[in-house]
Parts: sequence; structure tokens; C-alpha cells
Amino acid sequence: MTSWTTLISAEELASALGRDDVVVVDARSKLGDPATAEAAYRQAHIPGARYAHLERDLSAPEGTAPAMQIDAGRHPWPQLDDFLAVLGRWGITPQTQVVAYDAGDGALAAARLWFLLRMLGHERVAVLDGGWEQWQAQGLPVDTEVPEPMQTRYTGSFDESRLLDAAQVQAHLDSGGLLFDARAAERFRGDIEPIDRVAGHVPGARNRPYASSMRDGRFRPATDLAAELTAQLDGHPASDAVVMCGSGVTACHLLLAMEHAGLKGARLFKGSWSGWIADPNRPVAKGD
Repeated sequence: MTSWTTLISAEELASALGRDDVVVVDARSKLGDPATAEAAYRQAHIPGARYAHLERDLSAPEGTAPAMQIDAGRHPWPQLDDFLAVLGRWGITPQTQVVAYDAGDGALAAARLWFLLRMLGHERVAVLDGGWEQWQAQGLPVDTEVPEPMQTRYTGSFDESRLLDAAQVQAHLDSGGLLFDARAAERFRGDIEPIDRVAGHVPGARNRPYASSMRDGRFRPATDLAAELTAQLDGHPASDAVVMCGSGVTACHLLLAMEHAGLKGARLFKGSWSGWIADPNRPVAKGD
């Protein structure tokens, strides 16, 4: 039976709908206005799709214990038991083929779900290339029915070796490791900062905007990305790279692009920029 582990096309997903082993998850999100994205899901979605709320399902509640160490950031990595319970309600088991999709060309929350499952060791998970827009553009079927919660049990644990906090990121940089910041160039430079209270970037980080992995709303070919990303790794294996963004969400888009390009093993700075600046004593750099 065909499996997908990074990206899946709209045509491939359409042919797989109805398979007993496939669960589709609608991860459309809108920062600052999550209700709008959830309402859009209820109005129309891919048939059978469950809904993933970025703050409720794919993150721990901001500012709550015990998840919240000082550098957890705006979208804290979820607690294991909470996330496993979410998977169970969606009917996902370790054998399920999961397909996540988002709106727009970013596949942001969908990529976050992809990486969350990856950190559980779940291989059969992919993101719909082109997302909801591509699905609609091809005139593929949509539905308004909201599936009932399931009572499936998912067991597993996160690979903590690939999930770093601020102190671990600083140690990683001090030892010569690579840190890629997936935010847009103007935010990395500190020219603007529309979300967080401090502008700039972690000293020693390199800018690799997540959007540069896209072309016409879809991921660029794996061979193109492999050549570009390998050059940016500068002789290092992908496992020497840590990826960050504003809050640990769009960084997952870059992690997905890297694996799509065959470059596996990069790690995530969970709290990212919003976690880094939680401690005012940490240094901040500006410019390129």
C-alpha cells in the first residue's frame, strides 16, 4: 500500500480518500485570529478531515505550568500526554497514514503537525503540497460534515534529542553548530518586528526564509532544494543544523523542506525567537 512521508499531491490524496488507514487533518490557521480558520474548516474541508487548532492541539497553552519554562515561546511544544490524546481523538495510530494540509503556500501548521508526528517516530505522515488552495483549484470534492471524536489510543514518546531549548542552542552555537532562522529577511535583520517585543536575531544564526522553499504555491523540486540547502550547510551534515523561527511553527516548514530534499536529522529550537528574548540578558543581533 502506497505511503507518503514528506509531501503528497492533491491527485494522490484524492485517490487515497476512503482508505481505512488514511486520516486527513485540516490544519488551517491564522495567527491572531484562530477562530476564522476554524470557521472556514466548518464551512468546507476535504472529506473526512479532522481539524487541528494550532494553539489548542499543536501547542501547549501559553503561560501554563508545567510546560512553560521561561523560553518556551509563543507556541510551546505540547505536553506528550496531551498530544497523544489529540491523536487518539482523531483516530490516529502509529500505523496510520496521516495527511495534513493548510491554507496558502506556507503549509505552516500542517508542517508543525508533520514534525510533531515525526518526533514520535511516525514515518507515514505527509503534507498536502499546495494545500487547500491546490485542492480547490483542481475542483476536488469538499464536505461540511465534522467527524465524531474517536477513542483510539496512541502510544509513543518524543525524540528529545532533536528538541532544543535556549541554553542548548547557545551551547550548540558555541561548539560551531549551525542555526538557521526561517523568518523573513526583514524580521531576521530587525528592520521590522510585527509580533514579538524585540527585533533582531540570535547572534550567530543564519537566515534561510521558509518561503524560499516555495514556487507558485508549492514546494520546489527536491533536487533544487537539495543543491541549495547543501550549499548552505557548508559541509555540515543536516544533523548539525538547528532550525528556528518566531515561535517554533514556521521552522517546521524548513525542516519539512530539508527532509523533502533528502537532508534528514536537523533539530528544532522549540521556543525560537520568542523564547530567546524571554530572558532580557540574552544577546540580540541586527543586520545581515
